[in-house]
Amino acid sequence: MSTPLHIPFRKSAPLTPPLSTAITSYISSKYDQHPDMFKTDLVTIDKMRSDAVNVRDAHGSELAKLGAYAAVLSAASGKFPVDIGADFTWYPALGYNTQRPLTQNNLQFERANIIYNLASLYSQLAVSVSRSTSDGLRQACNYFSSAAGTFAHLRTEIIPTMRSLPPEDMDVMTLEALENLMLAQAQECFWQKAVMDGMKDSLISKLAAKVNDFYAEARDIAKQSDTVSTEWIHHMTAKHHHFAAAAQYRAACDALEKSKYGEEVARLQDALKCVNEGLREESYVSKVVTTDLKGLKQKIVDTLRRAEKDNDLIYLAPVPSKAELAVLQRASMVKPVVPKEITEASAKLVPGGEYGPPLFQNLVPFAVHMAGSIYVERRDRAVNNIIEELETLTVQLRETLQSLNLPGSLEALEKPLGLPPGLMAHVQEVRQTGGVEGLLRAYDDVTKIKSNDKTVYEECVEILRLEEEEDQKMRQRHGTDRWLRKPSKEVESNPIKQIEEYGSIIQSADNSDRLIMEKIRMFEASLRLMQGSDAGLRDFVPNSSRPKMNVQVDKTATKLRQLLDETSRFESARKRLIEKIRERGKADDITQALLLEAGKIELEQPLKPIEAADFETLFAERLRAYDEYQPLKAEEQRKQDSLTTKIKDANTAFVSSRKVDDSLKEREQALQTLETAYSKHQEVIGNLDSGRKFYNDLAKLLARLQQEAKGFVYARKYEAEQMEMDITSAMSNLRISSTPAAAPIAQYQKHQKPVQQPVQQPQAQPVPSRYPTRSQAPTRQSETATPLPAPQAQRPLNVPSVPTVQGGGVWTPDQGIRFGPPAGGAGRGR
Repeated sequence: MSTPLHIPFRKSAPLTPPLSTAITSYISSKYDQHPDMFKTDLVTIDKMRSDAVNVRDAHGSELAKLGAYAAVLSAASGKFPVDIGADFTWYPALGYNTQRPLTQNNLQFERANIIYNLASLYSQLAVSVSRSTSDGLRQACNYFSSAAGTFAHLRTEIIPTMRSLPPEDMDVMTLEALENLMLAQAQECFWQKAVMDGMKDSLISKLAAKVNDFYAEARDIAKQSDTVSTEWIHHMTAKHHHFAAAAQYRAACDALEKSKYGEEVARLQDALKCVNEGLREESYVSKVVTTDLKGLKQKIVDTLRRAEKDNDLIYLAPVPSKAELAVLQRASMVKPVVPKEITEASAKLVPGGEYGPPLFQNLVPFAVHMAGSIYVERRDRAVNNIIEELETLTVQLRETLQSLNLPGSLEALEKPLGLPPGLMAHVQEVRQTGGVEGLLRAYDDVTKIKSNDKTVYEECVEILRLEEEEDQKMRQRHGTDRWLRKPSKEVESNPIKQIEEYGSIIQSADNSDRLIMEKIRMFEASLRLMQGSDAGLRDFVPNSSRPKMNVQVDKTATKLRQLLDETSRFESARKRLIEKIRERGKADDITQALLLEAGKIELEQPLKPIEAADFETLFAERLRAYDEYQPLKAEEQRKQDSLTTKIKDANTAFVSSRKVDDSLKEREQALQTLETAYSKHQEVIGNLDSGRKFYNDLAKLLARLQQEAKGFVYARKYEAEQMEMDITSAMSNLRISSTPAAAPIAQYQKHQKPVQQPVQQPQAQPVPSRYPTRSQAPTRQSETATPLPAPQAQRPLNVPSVPTVQGGGVWTPDQGIRFGPPAGGAGRGR
């Protein structure tokens, strides 16, 4: 048999500066730990990379180098972000641009290249094995199956997590074509072993028919790839026809054994047509492939000559038409097998294990930092909700006092001359905070933060708008009967709804900010008076004639003063309570608890990427500590209601007992105006502090949402390119061989799955692939065979037309092998 194809290695340029430098820089800037703690690990990872990228020999010992580095990169995804800051440069292994490098700052891109080379190594190990013995064929079969499994793993598990478009020789069509090519060659090894062991013709026919299916599928998918060379496509086409002929030949031998002489002739005639189709590729394939085809043809011609002569002279059996022949059964003995270098990586990456200990084991995982940020946001939200409710009670209390004209009415009576001490204390507070200018500066600071938030929000809206616009253009270009994927707004992973919610939040916050400015302007004159000179205040607050104080007035005034003093103490106690709650929130550091939890996860599943969702139970437990403040709010409300009731009653008695002249009334109004301005000043300060905190928190949420939006757009763009490739290829086939117009729909339905978002967080979240893992019949698992070097890609040649089936269209594996009409019509009997 001819030498099977093997996949060449992708090659990498030296990393300058080395990976360790990027990691050192990242640890220095993002972690609390010093890089010197990881000197050994930094040296080790550079050495592991050097060993892995320089694998060039087809030797079993090289598997561990690739597997170890891939395992370390997988574990690193839980410690570092994808864009670590290292520019990895790799050269394609297939296609027309093998001398044109691609550079990405992407750890998953690096990992994808290593896994690709692991598959390449398995294919090269397969072709290096001697296939002249049963053991050699078994080993080659296992190696090819492992290569197929590695390509499948790369396609379904790694490429979707890259968060960027894959290289052209790692797109879905290319990887799936290579996977089927490896399965075809694995099944061919099994078929060859069956022939070598002298098994029954019926079984060998089933095995050959499945080899034919794998080669046909590999060829059909390869035609949709931009990087699989035409030479390889011709090779797969020739092998497809070869094994179609071989399957019919063995089925004919089985028919002879069962005395089905007419069927023998019909299957031999179909076998001859098929082998002739294969020989149409003679100009494009190796001499070994052509020699195998010619040898098979000679055997078929000789057997057919004998069979037709015997049937014409002796058996006189009718030769069935093609439509009357039963479809050949298949026996699939191979499937993609993900090798132990991937499946057992966690068991190998341990102290004393084959890959050595995990690197950066004591480094806090990147996801822990993200989880910490998420907890801080939730903790602050819980604390702020409690504080806001308490501060709302305080505002209500002050509004009640203002409605009663307190404390102005009482101070005017108690101190008819000069400025009351209580007022002067409030004046000093206003002056210390900068007065109106201090409020305006704080307002400008909040506005700047809000402006930055709006910029990020608008960028999120814009990138999603452009993606939706592009999707609509593609739908108009190809039509809704071919462009079948959901519109952007209907995709569940589209963050547009979240973004719209944030838009409403920002709009509501804008309205709140306008109210704050209105408060500043409304009381600006009074506040400027307070921040001015004492002389100005004395001019504003008129003196009044000393009122005559009788026993009743003195009694009611004293009672009211005691209640106002109690109110002042009540407010001070609440301020201390609020500060206590705020300080408790600040002191609530969850870092150590997160580290303990992350350590448990790493111990149990070393290669599992740690995600923020892993800490949800811990979050819930910690946040329950703030539930104790819920009864406290109700208690504060009860105390305040009781106090305000007493103040209202005392004020009613006070107002009814005193006599007010015009001078006292003017002084009372002036004092109350200043007290109201002070109260609003304090309220605005609280509003601005809340606004600053709100917009800072919003900035973090919008930054995360921005990453989600970019990840969604990347995924949609990748999906669109693959779908357009399917449609273009199908339309090309339609022009060449009358493929039904529904072909692009079938292609898309075969591959499409909902697009999902990547990373929300620190580490990248794995995205379920659109391309499900293929399911095959039970199989043997893999090893090796002998090499035909990968031909350099050439410009497309004129590919011979594919044999058609009855009724038009292209032959597909599910139709079975029913080759052209018998050479002699319905039969040659007399």
